[in-house]
Amino acid sequence: MDITKVTATFAVAPQVLETDMPVIKAQGITTIINNRPDGEDGHPSSHAQLQSAAEALGLKYYFIPFVGMNFPPQTLAQMAAALEHSSGKVLAFCRTGNRSINAWAKANEAANTGLDTVKLVASTGFKLV
Repeated sequence: MDITKVTATFAVAPQVLETDMPVIKAQGITTIINNRPDGEDGHPSSHAQLQSAAEALGLKYYFIPFVGMNFPPQTLAQMAAALEHSSGKVLAFCRTGNRSINAWAKANEAANTGLDTVKLVASTGFKLV
């Protein structure tokens, strides 16, 4: 698994599979946010399959899908709420991780968390849009 740590409590990854869930849990991650819509090209697992595998291991699972780099206010509000209600480490994923890290940054900006998301994202090699 290619997990990119952004902060002590947030990381992003490209596509996650059901078989990745034990590895994710072993890394101390307690919450998964799936930003990838079902049916997207190359998406090998459905949201329901991933949710079932995550919850079987006691992981919290949020399905907050969106397409491309559009960030509807509702999506950002859902991301902010999922982050706020997560007591441990969070892993968000999409096809490459770029959509997820941008949604995380924009949700933090909208919630005025005070994080320097520009600096944090730049340190990962991802690009803000």
